[in-house]
Amino acid sequence: MPEPRHYFSPDPGVASDPREVDVLLDDVTLTLTSDAGVFSHGKLDRATRILLETAPPPPPLGTLLDLGSGYGPIALTLASRSPNARVVAVDVNERAVELTRANAERNGLANVTALSPGDADDIADIAAIYSNPPIRIGKRALHELLQQWLPRLAPGGAAYLVVGKNLGADSLASWLREQGYDVLRLASRGSFRVLEVRRTESA
Repeated sequence: MPEPRHYFSPDPGVASDPREVDVLLDDVTLTLTSDAGVFSHGKLDRATRILLETAPPPPPLGTLLDLGSGYGPIALTLASRSPNARVVAVDVNERAVELTRANAERNGLANVTALSPGDADDIADIAAIYSNPPIRIGKRALHELLQQWLPRLAPGGAAYLVVGKNLGADSLASWLREQGYDVLRLASRGSFRVLEVRRTESA
């Protein structure tokens, strides 16, 4: 029997089952297509909604990154809020990348670029990162992912991460501080924390 795949696999390996999702925020309204084998199929994940409702507005210019974009609710919200910024959505899941591209086109958001990690090597000087990170890839893989992307923040840039308390939000914050970052808990809602991560002056 083949080994089961996950939404954080390049090929989810399950039959397509498209479902529409409405993203309804105070300042943004989007209709997106989700699919089986992609994170949060058929709904807007609660943690993602909390991030979009509590994190600061994105910078109006520069490069914004949605790390682990899924079908694109964070990336497309950023693009709607900052139409003059370049929004880059990165996901290892090929189906997720294609969905984000299609959803951006559907919603008329030409400032969104969806990429697999291998196509994103030249992304740097990032003004802000917004992410509901894939905690279930495991602590070591998550740390490697963050070590790959956080150093690409531009001077003065920040990352905004939403993490469940029961999935290690506090231990992740401690680890980030050990890596030389300033970490602030911006919000705590239900079982989720929203963290702001910035380089220290010496980092």
